[in-house]
Amino acid sequence: MLRSTSLTLGVLAAVLTGPALAAPPALPDRPPAGEREGARKPPPAVSLDDLYTRLRETEDDEEAKGVAKLIERRLDRSGSATADLLTERARQAMTTKDFPLAAELMDRVTALEPAWSEGWNRRATVFWLLSDKQAAVADLQRALVLEPRHFEAWAALGRIYQSLEDKKRALGAYRRAVALYPRMPKVQEAIERLAPDVDGRDL
Repeated sequence: MLRSTSLTLGVLAAVLTGPALAAPPALPDRPPAGEREGARKPPPAVSLDDLYTRLRETEDDEEAKGVAKLIERRLDRSGSATADLLTERARQAMTTKDFPLAAELMDRVTALEPAWSEGWNRRATVFWLLSDKQAAVADLQRALVLEPRHFEAWAALGRIYQSLEDKKRALGAYRRAVALYPRMPKVQEAIERLAPDVDGRDL
């Protein structure tokens, strides 16, 4: 019994007087989730200026159409839920050919958001459908003051001037449109038809 006890005490003394037990290795600090290897970061937002540059420089028709749609989506944002709702109702009224109602709704939109270029552009479309070309021209000009790169507004202005037999202004508007959107469907064809009458024919 004494021998067993002395062995136990000897083992305990060796543990207490021996080298300290090594501490477990420290775990490395984990980097934030966004910095971990392989973690995906959201792509940087593409600015409207960048989109216009791509639209002007691309040599691919399909890419140009895709970029043009992205620009149109940006321009479609009024920043007002009320204006967006009224604009959607105006669109529905146009679908059912209730153009007077569409005009009334867009009147409210332009009063509510006078700095939204697309609101004026859309009301111009309603005036065109109501055969009020002068009012349509005035609204397109207002839209272009607010957003001079609105290629759809330039093209629409060209079509109205052409319908009024104002070939010089029509050609100027079409050229402004293709300067922004070189691959815009049908506009280059309109320029080629109008240019000889406005600029003169080569002898």
